[in-house]
Amino acid sequence: MTKKLDASGLACPAPVLMVREAIEKEKLDALEVILDNEAARENVSRFLSSQNFAVSASMYEDNHKICAHRKEEGRQQTFAQETFVKPTGSQKRRIMILISTDRMGSGDDELGKKLMANFIKTIKEMGGDIWRLVFVNNGVKLSVKGSPTFEDLINYEKDDIDILVCGTCLEHFDLLKARKVGETTNMLDIVTSMQLADKVITI
Repeated sequence: MTKKLDASGLACPAPVLMVREAIEKEKLDALEVILDNEAARENVSRFLSSQNFAVSASMYEDNHKICAHRKEEGRQQTFAQETFVKPTGSQKRRIMILISTDRMGSGDDELGKKLMANFIKTIKEMGGDIWRLVFVNNGVKLSVKGSPTFEDLINYEKDDIDILVCGTCLEHFDLLKARKVGETTNMLDIVTSMQLADKVITI
């Protein structure tokens, strides 16, 4: 039997939390989810995929509809479990950098943008301990092609540094489709990252 969930009208991260609660408490193998924005669709789809569900999305009237059913090979680790496991022994530390602006400091905006570009370029000097870059609020503008940090972020992603970009923030600035680096994320992922990082740096 397919469970139907209506998450329209819910702000991040409520749609993901609703879906997680439903599949964990009810042991669901099939569900349909109605959502009213693209950011929620991306976040819920990614979460369900991490739970070993096959996912398809379509439009339902003016909303998004996700249909998902669990794959036969069994339950996969959750996004949090498979990517937020604490390192042990000689493994590297996990440093998370939370970037909430596209410029550094205050006073002169053009100078601030140059400083931010220099900061992003220079964080590689921190070595292999850099684990995750998380962009929120005005910082999501750095994930758009043509931003002064775009090429650096592409290279960091190639070096297996996780880049997460707040979906609610992208929607606010009408940049959801313009994001060209990293993954669209939600507040649940961000809070979990902060909890399990060895160190959090905020900019």
